[in-house]
Amino acid sequence: MRHRNFVLFVALIVGCPAMALAQPRDASSAYGISARVAPRPYLNMPHRADGPMPRLLSETGAFGDLRQLSPDRHLIPYDLVVAFWSDGAVKSRWAAIPNQKIKISPTGEWQFPAGTVFVKHFDLPVDEENPNVRRRLETRLLVRDSTGGVYGVTYKWRADESDAELLTNSVTEDIAIRTTSGGVRHQTWYYPSRKDCLTCHTAGAGGVLGVKTRQMNHDLAYPGGVTDNELRTWNHLGLFAPALNSEDLSAFTTLAAADDATRSLEDRARSYLDANCSHCHRPGGTVAYFDARYTTPLNDQGLINGPVLLDQGIDRPRIISPHDTWRSIAYMRVSTNGDIRMPPLARETIDDQGVALLGEWINSLPGRAVLSPPTMSQAGGTFSEPVEVALQDAEPGADIRYTVDGSEPGTSDPRYETPIKLTASTILRARAYKDGFTRSITSQEVYVVGP
Repeated sequence: MRHRNFVLFVALIVGCPAMALAQPRDASSAYGISARVAPRPYLNMPHRADGPMPRLLSETGAFGDLRQLSPDRHLIPYDLVVAFWSDGAVKSRWAAIPNQKIKISPTGEWQFPAGTVFVKHFDLPVDEENPNVRRRLETRLLVRDSTGGVYGVTYKWRADESDAELLTNSVTEDIAIRTTSGGVRHQTWYYPSRKDCLTCHTAGAGGVLGVKTRQMNHDLAYPGGVTDNELRTWNHLGLFAPALNSEDLSAFTTLAAADDATRSLEDRARSYLDANCSHCHRPGGTVAYFDARYTTPLNDQGLINGPVLLDQGIDRPRIISPHDTWRSIAYMRVSTNGDIRMPPLARETIDDQGVALLGEWINSLPGRAVLSPPTMSQAGGTFSEPVEVALQDAEPGADIRYTVDGSEPGTSDPRYETPIKLTASTILRARAYKDGFTRSITSQEVYVVGP
């Protein structure tokens, strides 16, 4: 539940002074908390990735009450405007920041003192009729080490939720989820290894991904009906060097949540790409031609009509092809679970809301209407006898052209009129045409026919 951790955190420190991380301010204050007691650097984690790791989550020093998932009193909860997609998991986040300052940047990455520990916990809803029924899956710790880098570890929760155990390698598990029909489906969950953590938490991305100005410059609800900006609260706790002026907050960039109707469709789509792609897709990052960072002006991002490195067999592909989801490779890769999926690690399901948002933005961009690729009545495969295949396009009156030799269909190739009978192994390809529309991309199926 969004902001739940903040409410619990401030309620704890106001209601239990003996355990207080901060003391309540007077009623006129706009802040929910006023001061903090800094944790010891690293908690119980080693200073370097090659040091001895606590084998159990209860030994890390991150939690005061593991059964209740209550963090140690020195940890500060935080929330992000746009969360990275994690297969539908509900995430809780805390930071243990030692008695040193964060070097904050209005647009770039923050620099955290050595010994900072970020804690991120994952619960997965396991009942479609009651999303509040959840299973504890894992808790990850990311540590700013003594060498200036970061390392990450994953603790996998035991079935009885008594504790979580350190993983030395990645693990995949099928999670049973009760469906609305009373049945059970299974969702694959990927627990990352320590090596996996560094695939995304790179030096080029600053090591720490989510905690930055554009993700933290938003209002949060505190007990007693108080709402305040998260950056201002951290600033008031003395975490930043130099300290911020409250007047500057309105000038700082803020990402747009997918459901924030006060922000433009473009802002929301670009914010989604920032949160899910920019740690790799940026100058000096992965080999690609675009910059997904929201703080880079759209005209400089290489997104709209941007060239692609891998065309995926699509004619005239672009990173984002205006008004054409079929030729938008970014859209293709986030909307599939195949080998080309993005992000490629620790994503086993499709973010339907995110895909819909990107699709809506792409289709809002100026351009001609685009034909969808023709569908084939029979999926490709192996057949012992001849097979008939019917072709159809969603646009009435579309002219479908096809080939049976694996070549690209053009306007001079046969027009589809009746089902095609395949008596031998065939690569069937089809494309739709219609005046006033951009032609479709090519659809294809392979049929192996014969004994």
